[in-house]
Amino acid sequence: MRFIKILNIVAFLGVLGLTTLSCKEEKSKSKITPVTIEFKKEGELMLLKAETDSVIATLDIEIADNDYETQTGLMYRQHMNTSHAMLFIFPDSDYRSFYMRNTEIPLDIIYIDKDKIIVSISKNAKPLDETALPSTAPAQYVLEVNAGLTDTWELQPGDKIQFTKL
Repeated sequence: MRFIKILNIVAFLGVLGLTTLSCKEEKSKSKITPVTIEFKKEGELMLLKAETDSVIATLDIEIADNDYETQTGLMYRQHMNTSHAMLFIFPDSDYRSFYMRNTEIPLDIIYIDKDKIIVSISKNAKPLDETALPSTAPAQYVLEVNAGLTDTWELQPGDKIQFTKL
């Protein structure tokens, strides 16, 4: 009788072990599928040279104008086309400070006042860096573009923007 009890216990433990192994195998076979956040065109923006009002560049923009969108911005995105940008629209003009937490794309961050004039630019913001990148003057708008584009465009404080929402 004792032998049968021991045999049942051994058999039970064996089944338990196989179940545990098969669960481990299933977990190792499952793949995590990354979520891709697609660009959503919500408007168009023109960058204009201060002295001549000539068009420097025209961009398709995604707009961040509520708390969730302004806090999330371009986080978790792996790339952005050079013709795309994100425009943050705030309800008031104030000193702004951005950082690159969970942002994988190097960016130029352009701070723009209530009159749509560029007041400062933070160039080549490093991906995933939490260092504060503040504006040097009050801003109501902030434009994020791929790093290096502001140099390519020779964009400077004093230049302007115009945009339309779709």
